[in-house]
Amino acid sequence: MANRKRPIILRCPVTAEERSLIEQKMAQLQIKRIGAYLRKMAIDGYIIYVDTRDIKEMNKLLSAIGRNINQIAKRVNAGGPTYQADMEEIRERLDQIWQLQRRILLSQR
Repeated sequence: MANRKRPIILRCPVTAEERSLIEQKMAQLQIKRIGAYLRKMAIDGYIIYVDTRDIKEMNKLLSAIGRNINQIAKRVNAGGPTYQADMEEIRERLDQIWQLQRRILLSQR
């Protein structure tokens, strides 16, 4: 107990129905630890959940494009040829990024 970041323990008895409601709200917010949920609710009174899956997907696509561009630049700087297939792949990934950006913007309205 002496090495804990939060050494003070609070206890709060609840009914089975209350526990079930708490767990349902945790599931909606995708929170796994009841202590973190209860602490946040007790201190702030609310939790804002932001779904960032589209943004993570967009970052993944941007990273892939960056890797492709670096490989192409390395090959061209070494005196090698450029390939049309490389350019097409970059265009396809850019199209995917634009679609994700539109979806993100429309979801924010």
